[in-house]
Amino acid sequence: MHPDFQRASLLAAAASRAGTPPDTGFEVAFAGRSNAGKSSAINRLCHQRRLARTSRTPGRTQQLVFFRVDDERRLVDLPGYGFAKVSLAIKVGWQALMEDYLRRRRCLKGLVLVMDIRHPLTDIDRHMLAWGRATALPMLLLLTKADKLKRGARERQAAEVRRWLAHPGAGPGLGPATGQEADVAVEVFSAETGLGVQRVQERLAGWLALPPRV
Repeated sequence: MHPDFQRASLLAAAASRAGTPPDTGFEVAFAGRSNAGKSSAINRLCHQRRLARTSRTPGRTQQLVFFRVDDERRLVDLPGYGFAKVSLAIKVGWQALMEDYLRRRRCLKGLVLVMDIRHPLTDIDRHMLAWGRATALPMLLLLTKADKLKRGARERQAAEVRRWLAHPGAGPGLGPATGQEADVAVEVFSAETGLGVQRVQERLAGWLALPPRV
């Protein structure tokens, strides 16, 4: 367990770039479909129950939500995509906000793409992968809700995702490898049981340049 994440607290919520904290230090962003368990994953990684707001209504996160780890480091919860019952105009606005953030935020050091292990690599997940690769950000594909599958089934799902990453099809924005793609890792994760928490914390700590644990 990395103690720095336990100290995370809400810093700001921004509906536009103008409302974001100063573009300094280190940030790691979390993106994912609205029902993939993104907020639950953030809460489990920070050993808190109510840090990121969870809801039975998909699409509740409608802004960039910044959590302070310390004065120089932040976690960022991006708007969920896919199932939010809002107008097309609002969805387009969210997409523009996320794309602007991912492309322009200089302090962004990594992107966690949250996917339900039972339904990974949807078309919109592949769009998010394309955005991450366009910015050359290191990425972590977090396969959540692993407790819903038996061990063999979740290992097969993770292996299938890794095979796809090694030989991606012609999905939206994802053509053949160019040699310039960002590093993409895959982790199996459960907010319910804690599976994968320590490994993910260690990766985030590296991206955020957190001092070693003592």
